[in-house]
Amino acid sequence: MPGKEMATMTAEAVSAFLTANPKVLSDYLVANQFFCKEWFLKHGTKEIFDLWLQNRSNNDDILNSSRPGLVRSETDLADKYTSHHTALLASSKFQELIHNRGTQTSSRNKKFKLQELEEKELMLELIRDVASELDINVICHKILMNVSLLTNSDRGSLFLAEGSKERRYLVAKLFDVTTNSTIEDTILPESRSISIPFGVGIAGHVALTKETVNIMNAYQDPRFNQEVDKKTGYTTHSILCLPICSYEGEVIGVAQIINKQKGTHEFTEHDVKIFQNYLTFCGIGLQNAQLFDMSVREYKRNQLLLQLAKGIFEEQTDLEKLIMKIMQQAIGLLKCQRCYVYLLDDNITGKDVSFKKAFELLESNTSELIRPSYECLKNSHHALIARHVAVTEEVLNLSHLENHPVFKLETDDKEKTRSVLCMPIYDNATKIIGVTQLINKRYSEVFSEQDCNIFEAFAIFCGLGIHNTQMYENKAKMMAKQSVALEVLSYHATAPEYETEKLAKQPVPDSNEFQLCTFKFSDFQLSEDQTCLGAIRMFMDCDLLSTFQVPYEVLCRWILSVRKNYRPVIYHNWRHAFNVTQTMFAMMQVGKMHDLFSDLEVFGLLVACLCHDLDHRGTNNAFQTKTDSPLSTLYGTSTMEHHHFDHCIMIINSEGNNIFQSLSPDEYRNVIKILEHAILSTDLALYFKKKNDFVVMVESGEREFASEDRKELLRGMMMTACDVSAIAKPWEVQKQVAELVASEFFEQGDLEKNVLHEQPIAMMDREKKDDLPKMQVGFIDAICMPVYKV
Repeated sequence: MPGKEMATMTAEAVSAFLTANPKVLSDYLVANQFFCKEWFLKHGTKEIFDLWLQNRSNNDDILNSSRPGLVRSETDLADKYTSHHTALLASSKFQELIHNRGTQTSSRNKKFKLQELEEKELMLELIRDVASELDINVICHKILMNVSLLTNSDRGSLFLAEGSKERRYLVAKLFDVTTNSTIEDTILPESRSISIPFGVGIAGHVALTKETVNIMNAYQDPRFNQEVDKKTGYTTHSILCLPICSYEGEVIGVAQIINKQKGTHEFTEHDVKIFQNYLTFCGIGLQNAQLFDMSVREYKRNQLLLQLAKGIFEEQTDLEKLIMKIMQQAIGLLKCQRCYVYLLDDNITGKDVSFKKAFELLESNTSELIRPSYECLKNSHHALIARHVAVTEEVLNLSHLENHPVFKLETDDKEKTRSVLCMPIYDNATKIIGVTQLINKRYSEVFSEQDCNIFEAFAIFCGLGIHNTQMYENKAKMMAKQSVALEVLSYHATAPEYETEKLAKQPVPDSNEFQLCTFKFSDFQLSEDQTCLGAIRMFMDCDLLSTFQVPYEVLCRWILSVRKNYRPVIYHNWRHAFNVTQTMFAMMQVGKMHDLFSDLEVFGLLVACLCHDLDHRGTNNAFQTKTDSPLSTLYGTSTMEHHHFDHCIMIINSEGNNIFQSLSPDEYRNVIKILEHAILSTDLALYFKKKNDFVVMVESGEREFASEDRKELLRGMMMTACDVSAIAKPWEVQKQVAELVASEFFEQGDLEKNVLHEQPIAMMDREKKDDLPKMQVGFIDAICMPVYKV
């Protein structure tokens, strides 16, 4: 367009032209960015800036704030950045920030001409640059870059304060940072980390005294280490070193810059003032970054401890595998060269400590667990420290052991012992069960306080894991012992083969010869062998051998084994069991009760009667509870009855005694259920609970007992009736049985007096034997008559 025509155009015409040709305007603004910048600073609104910011944040430009030269021209930028980080802490971005820390890079050149800004404006922009940064490496790098820009220094280093109050030291975080260096160029790897105790060197002096040190000529200061310049070929002229303090005034770091780039290389008072002012603000940002770094490390530590706990409680079957897993985790997390776990000998108490086992794992080979011999432990300096910890139960964090007054360790063939961290291991009852020990912190002369805290958590998990695994191993040993004991018991509980053969060859008399089909039966005239033949006859007359294909030899062996497992107590012995079985047999044959039950139920009831008092000790359930016997601990309620049933099953499962061997799986399950219920029903406590239900049912006219519940109730009442059936025998028999019962009761009463020092109940008190007839009548009225009437 000709210039003359352009000069005469109106504003409306220009607007219309640019609207129709937007590329002309865009090309002009690109070619004249200074005009664009000036217009934006004067006329740009917050809404326009927010839209620009949102567009830029799509590529995470806000989050990636590691570019140290970034200038923000709006004050709300820092607020937006801070709120963005706050949201991150509660979101999945937090995980990303944790796992990507320290990976941000810095631009090698300042993209923005900060030098053109006035000093106050420059200071404000640089403060904004670090105010909301949370990555400890990035903020340290920014601080040094910005200080170099403010003071025109050649390079700088930053040290962070670590350690306990008693033993503080500086750790070089970034070394020799220049305006062109990146984080990756200047951050020191752990293997090359530099530690400076407070008070040592220039930086240590500043950290200890909080003084500002401005050295005009470094080579004339005795605190300066010239070896660094000799190695690098760099010449240090001047040094300006200042402390970085928290808002409480505590030194959290030291910043150091070297060589003023213009003039005489000396830093002026103005440089010192600018450096001090900037570090005042940086202290707050650095402390926030340290707190965030601490929270991240704590988060990672907790994740590792959770992983450790999961591993520990997944592995509880093998102690060595568990300890190896713990030691691998300890070496990996705490970065040490060697780890030990010592387990105490339980049989030794006091100061005479001995280790029954010890385990060693090396960082160089974490797949091979070493088991030091007894001689090695006896002569080991490390074991000496462990024994001291086992006796005193104190935590030891030792360093420089070559000069230690108590635990002076010599250099061995493998490595020099620089540091030792040793602490006790406790079980869940806070009893010391071992000692764990770490040797030689990697890249450091001492284990830090944080290492101690982490290791303490390790020791707790270690104690729980070892205790649980030892409990599991003890349980496995107990089960193995129990299995062996049962095997031995089964062998001795089973009748000898010659007795079985002898009984199997004897003819079995008719039931009438034994008078088995009468309620007046008495066993007093029968020998032991005749009682066994009588038991065989009852099973034969009920046709159980042919119905359930029970081998005759197996039946003979089983009956002899049952007889053998009754103790020779006064009343609750084999003959009592035989009498109870005979009463049940008479009920089935004479009382026609067989018609109400299946053959399997009859089979189960006869077996239950013969086994219902197996291994009776001549004392009742109350006595087992009073004496806190193993049986009462094992069973709780119906103690003896549960024991009788379990003993019955043990005999049946013994070799050559399984009279149920030909039953189908369903028949076997059913007969075992009948057997258990029948034996437990002989507990009079259960009889009293169910007696009223049975009375109501019978008085209502029930005679069929068709349902399983009613049949079960009937079987239970029949077991009680058979158990106390001696009371219904002729007077001569009844009187003799009553004397046997009384004698056994009196023996229990004597035990309660002499052993428990308690007064027994009247029925068991020998001193009240004259009241026995009266008590016998009471027993008949309360227990026997109700069940016999119905």
